[in-house]
Amino acid sequence: MREANKFDIFLLVLLGLIWGSSFFNIKIATYSYQPITLALVRVIFASLPLIILCKYKKIKIEAFSKEWKTYSLIGLCNIAIPFILIAIGTSKINSYLAAMLMSTTPLTGTILAHYFIKDEKINFFKAVGVLVGFSGVLFLFLDRIVINESNYIFALITILGSTFYSIGGILTLKIKNRGNENVTTSTTIWSIIFLLPMSFILEKPWLANPTLESTLSLLYLGIVATGLAWLIRFRILSVNGLVFQTQVAYLIPIFGIFFGYFLMNEVITWRALISLGIIITSIYIVKKNNKGSKN
Repeated sequence: MREANKFDIFLLVLLGLIWGSSFFNIKIATYSYQPITLALVRVIFASLPLIILCKYKKIKIEAFSKEWKTYSLIGLCNIAIPFILIAIGTSKINSYLAAMLMSTTPLTGTILAHYFIKDEKINFFKAVGVLVGFSGVLFLFLDRIVINESNYIFALITILGSTFYSIGGILTLKIKNRGNENVTTSTTIWSIIFLLPMSFILEKPWLANPTLESTLSLLYLGIVATGLAWLIRFRILSVNGLVFQTQVAYLIPIFGIFFGYFLMNEVITWRALISLGIIITSIYIVKKNNKGSKN
């Protein structure tokens, strides 16, 4: 893996901007679309460029190979469930709050990795980082302007969505030698298989009467925030490696707050800004003390 140049840094910032912008678009999309249908459309649009990429690079898509159970489980835990939970949570909380809560993924991932990955045990500094991070989240829950009795359940649902990302990430390690493009495409296909009947049975999307604004946001989520973003992620992973790519975790909540304040007119409190600083610091501590951070 090469040292990052200006273009690599630009792509990383662009990825952070795209993913950071996804939260206010999720909120706008939830005005008209129910969460399962929203998740379904996202992954359908995301799957198209991924399938084209695999065909172009002549990569075999192994979704229905002998490893199909693993691909389907990852598709459920890493895509279908978190996409639904994030849509449910974001519908009732500020979009920037969703971005901040989702940034806890490296923290929950560190805890789960301690129990399920042999070489990723929690050391003293990792433990400090995790405790600092969740103290930041707890501090955020004390802000009654942002989180109150009417929406705290939805904040917890968003954190649960973040946790499922961590679970999916750990499951993905079982087939890490199968290639990023194949794994992501195969798991996306399986997520569609799960979401399609759920959407049709539980939500009856053909009865919806969506606004143009919600539809445009949903198209953005599918084509840009999922499909294009994953292609950018592939490029960063292949050229600069996993450690460089994970630095996007610092950028997502910052862009989330920016878009929430300027485009959604959401109230940014001093507690939220302090919590953001605490959470970003905790992510730095955890990543600094990962064994893989030296690779």
